[in-house]
Amino acid sequence: MFEVREKPQMVENALLVGVFFDKAGTDEAASLLEELRELVATLEITIAETLLIKVRRSYPSHLVGKGKMAELIGKAGELDCDCIIFDNELTPRQQRNWEEEANLLVIDRHEVILDIFSMRARTKEARLQVQLARMQYALPRMARMWGHLDRQGGGSGGGKGGAGAARGEGEKQIEIDRRLAHKRIDKVKAELATVRKQRATQRKDRLRTPLPHAAIVGYTNAGKSSLLNKLTQSKVLVEDKLFATLDTTTRKLELADGQTLLMTDTVGFVRRLPHGLVESFKATLEEAVLADFLIHVIDASSPDIHEHYQTTLDVLKELGADEKRMVLAINKIDLVDNDRQHELETHFDGSVLISAENGAGMDVLVAKMGDMLLENIVRNNLQIPQIRQDLVALLHREGKILSRDYKGNDVILNATYPKRFLANFAEFVMAEQNYNQIKDNRSNANPS
Repeated sequence: MFEVREKPQMVENALLVGVFFDKAGTDEAASLLEELRELVATLEITIAETLLIKVRRSYPSHLVGKGKMAELIGKAGELDCDCIIFDNELTPRQQRNWEEEANLLVIDRHEVILDIFSMRARTKEARLQVQLARMQYALPRMARMWGHLDRQGGGSGGGKGGAGAARGEGEKQIEIDRRLAHKRIDKVKAELATVRKQRATQRKDRLRTPLPHAAIVGYTNAGKSSLLNKLTQSKVLVEDKLFATLDTTTRKLELADGQTLLMTDTVGFVRRLPHGLVESFKATLEEAVLADFLIHVIDASSPDIHEHYQTTLDVLKELGADEKRMVLAINKIDLVDNDRQHELETHFDGSVLISAENGAGMDVLVAKMGDMLLENIVRNNLQIPQIRQDLVALLHREGKILSRDYKGNDVILNATYPKRFLANFAEFVMAEQNYNQIKDNRSNANPS
């Protein structure tokens, strides 16, 4: 069988271990271990205990020395654990050695994240992406699964008296499975390429009638889906769990100036996000690359807000989206006091304080989003014959009519609309003084 093992069905009680090598990194290591606790809890695995361990150097065979290894195995036995989970990434060799010594399931942070992604994937594309990442992770670890299944071939030749040259060793089972594994990986890659091609076609269709597009990005569990729901009155899945969203969701938002903005919720980021997952999810995350601007959401209540902020910027840089225009939204301000709010607002210059829970700051955020699109719209006074109701309908559909008057058989409008429609209305644009004259005449005819 070629697959990463399914932990949620196998593991009942786990010992969590975080190893660090520099005393200066104690706080970060403790924070990462606490994050691992949240990740493991998402898999609904019972956590017996968490241990933070400092060692002088990394040992290539077991990550830690043999004395510390024996101590950890003994601790796992005392707590009746059936799994040890390391916050550090283990090499295939280290993982195999640990399992042989401990006679327990031993996994690392990378594998935990893969399991969560596997549980959360909903669309065909996300499932294929997770499957590819899991197979690529499992491939170098196949020896631990099949080391005892080497298939020997041989026997005597067919010569007279049974004598003859002995045949060489047959193909090992692991070699057969690796070949089959590569075939499966190639097949999944081909399926994923087909799905991505379909996505590209859909995107091309969308761009024929281009609408401005914003992607919501940020650390996992920062409240991105909640923000999308609040702004667009949607019902996207919201859970207080890491990686609740893996599949992108796009909704429309009508801005005050009449523009329609597409908003896309994206998968959250996490520290030490496996590179293979970033690669696998590039098609999904390319929404961030192609967006007109980004809404970067950070959690005001998190003690690691600065690290989470930097992690998101690092992943965006890896995706090639780090230089996109960005609105920084500090979410969950309902969970912090005024002093903390002021501190964050000062540190993150130009940010917007919001609460997707109670709606605080939403008007300011929407105004900022509108400012991001000012270069895409124009505001004009228009004198349109009433027989051209198709143009009035176009304004209703693609722009916003701010005021309306009539002069003879013409409708006089003050409206905003996307610059891509400049040619449609060019011959109907009024001079400012003519528009003001009509407004003055209307006021004089109807004194208050």
